[in-house]
Amino acid sequence: MRVRAHSRTLAAVAAFSLAAAACGGGDDLDSAPSAEEAEQQADDDPEATTDATDDVAGDDAASDDAAGEGISADLLGAGASFPNPLYQTWIGEFQGVEPGVSLQYESIGSSGGREQFISQQVAFAGTDAAMGDEEQDEALEARQCEADEVLHIPTVFGGVVIAYNIDGLDDLVLDGETIADIFAGEITNINDPAIAELNEGVELPDQELTVAVRADGSGTTSIFTTYLDDESSSWSEAYGAGSEIEWFDGVVAGEQNDGVANAIVSQPGGIGYLSLEYAVAAGLDVADVINADGNAVEPTTETVSAAADGIELPDDLRFNILGVGGEGYPIAGATWILAWTCGYEQADAEALQAFLTWTLEEGDQDASDLGYAPLAESAQQLALEKVERINEEG
Repeated sequence: MRVRAHSRTLAAVAAFSLAAAACGGGDDLDSAPSAEEAEQQADDDPEATTDATDDVAGDDAASDDAAGEGISADLLGAGASFPNPLYQTWIGEFQGVEPGVSLQYESIGSSGGREQFISQQVAFAGTDAAMGDEEQDEALEARQCEADEVLHIPTVFGGVVIAYNIDGLDDLVLDGETIADIFAGEITNINDPAIAELNEGVELPDQELTVAVRADGSGTTSIFTTYLDDESSSWSEAYGAGSEIEWFDGVVAGEQNDGVANAIVSQPGGIGYLSLEYAVAAGLDVADVINADGNAVEPTTETVSAAADGIELPDDLRFNILGVGGEGYPIAGATWILAWTCGYEQADAEALQAFLTWTLEEGDQDASDLGYAPLAESAQQLALEKVERINEEG
């Protein structure tokens, strides 16, 4: 199944305030004094002229005060490449809302983002893999926060797809076991009997596979391998789950999601995992994946949203999405913003809170347009509660 790039429809709204003012102000224009009358009034009552001048000056001062009421801060974040297209879109739009806030987000991978967050190099981090207990303890010790958690604020859900570059193959169905065997180097040709059994009636070419993986520590890798760890006992024994994996010899490694996409398209037989929105942008062919109910599901924004339906969220909002059934696409996960409960300058804390509140309340359409699944209302409310806790210790 080929995933096509989305096109965003932007609506422009024109406000004709000048015309409205002209229509509503006729009586005032008719009653305005002439130049001679105004001069005579000034001679007769100089204090009136002074009062009028003071009123204008007062209005200007009020305008200046209103213009200065916005938030002013410079914030740097870094981390996951998975949400990067969305975060850049949100940042650009938010600067129109709060022009005094300068936000930068560097796409360096989830592991790099968490490392820079712990070492205090960034104000916030993006990650597709929640911190484990030991990593969280390390972070809290480094920051000297008295809270028992680093704030994990989910922003959207996303899918990890199996994309491929195989001439003549437009439709492909895989399950957890065949995916595990491909990425363990056990299945080396697309016409392997295990794949043929899942694709009855489909002519599978004789095409050797070249597996493309992430070179950097990655939350996308964590979502993908957590799924395989849950699906395949052989994978669990040999590889397990994590942001970094020791792959078998012969894989091609690419930096970040776009590096994996480039590795797939650069060679016939390329097959790899990457996040849905990058496959959408590149127009790559992607496999349908059989979920826990035996349904072969195409990865879309809607099926990723369906994967997240009904999951029980823990208090700290660190979770995985596993055992997906129904109409849900089974390889899915959340992406989080990491933030602190202490140690920010107040202006920085307010700016980060304002940005995250705006993204959670106003950013759903951008997320959908770019191939991400917005949070359900219940999850959004829990995320907003975490936002309120930013810098609560001061």
